[in-house]
Amino acid sequence: MKLLITGATGFVGTALTEQMKGLYDIMALVRAKNSLLSSTVQQLVANNIFEADLPTNIDVIIHLAGRAHILNEQTTDPLSEFRKVNVEGTLQLARQALDKKVKRFIFMSSIGVNGAVTPQQPFTEDAPAQPHADYAVSKLEAEQELKKLFAGSDTELVIIRPPLVYAAHAPGNFARLLKLVATNLPLPFAGTKNKRSFVALENLVDFIQTCIEHPNAANQTFLVADQTSISTRELVQYLKQGMGKKAHFIYIPQPLMKLGAACIGKSKLYEQLFESLEVDTTKAQKLLGWTAPLSTQHAMLQAGQNYLKIKE
Repeated sequence: MKLLITGATGFVGTALTEQMKGLYDIMALVRAKNSLLSSTVQQLVANNIFEADLPTNIDVIIHLAGRAHILNEQTTDPLSEFRKVNVEGTLQLARQALDKKVKRFIFMSSIGVNGAVTPQQPFTEDAPAQPHADYAVSKLEAEQELKKLFAGSDTELVIIRPPLVYAAHAPGNFARLLKLVATNLPLPFAGTKNKRSFVALENLVDFIQTCIEHPNAANQTFLVADQTSISTRELVQYLKQGMGKKAHFIYIPQPLMKLGAACIGKSKLYEQLFESLEVDTTKAQKLLGWTAPLSTQHAMLQAGQNYLKIKE
């Protein structure tokens, strides 16, 4: 079986490519030759990866490439930029997949499609879409257009919506959190009792591997996460433990934290740290027989431990 992976040099793509080599014939769609990719991985170079001329013998495309969250957004119209890459670009690639008779197209979406918080029940695949960020809007639009494009065709569509993906070398907000946790500063999570779902990089890679061949994955959308949701306080404790440090917390009333965050334009950060976002993975368990191989505690401890090794 031949796989084509976009975003093969990214955070998830690198781990996936490493895990899949030797199991499948892998082709990475890249903008320039990358010496860090295994010599067993064929590289298809294209300036615009979405318009690359794909070969005719691809069985499965795993589409990881895209415009992700930008921490310091500079564009005046971010939604337009997200749409160019995540919607229009994805469809260009998908049309080629259809033309070249690719058997399965796996699209990496985001839990942000469902929404930003779960005040009552965890998200399921049947929950209404409520994207609150431009990135999530573009992912939802891509999902919708892909379903239309592949409807009635022989190309199977699999959509995966993960929450925050973590590891010691994770980019973005998790990298910032690791840096903060590595200090000895007391953190304001003494009274935090929220519940948040995350997915360890290893668990996400394992789930993608399941979706490559499992017949029941065809034309399905899945929410994927670690088995256990944890509070931000527990998250910090696990990371600290992995780093060999003791966690120190201070208590600040949550309404005061929320007000302070709003005053300095950090409401989204408050949401991510103090609100709940839970994911129900029952569908993946029942339909695919999948359970996360790593526990949340083990993976978080490992992330903290490996973070120190990276910084040495």
